[in-house]
Amino acid sequence: MTISMMAPREIAGDWVQDWPARGQCAGIDPDALFVQGKAQRVAKAICKGCPVVAECLADALDNRTEFGVWGGMTERERRALLRRRPDVRSWASLLQEAKSRPLSTIA
Repeated sequence: MTISMMAPREIAGDWVQDWPARGQCAGIDPDALFVQGKAQRVAKAICKGCPVVAECLADALDNRTEFGVWGGMTERERRALLRRRPDVRSWASLLQEAKSRPLSTIA
């Protein structure tokens, strides 16, 4: 699904529940996201500009998904983030709140 095909409210920062069907990776071979080494850079590039990258990342973090690129992060990057932020009980709640804030309040 391209940005031009999405309803305006989805672009505005609403949390998308059915995110797997709306991701940029929805139509590609899943094996492309379960790679190692330098190939992970290519897999992460698929996530650039994805409208549901936050939802995907939150799901992977909340479920402690061990393998693959999810939400633009490798398994190593996700483990490091989880170690840095052991206080976060719900990544979905945290990222949903951040996604709903205007950019001017984040800077």
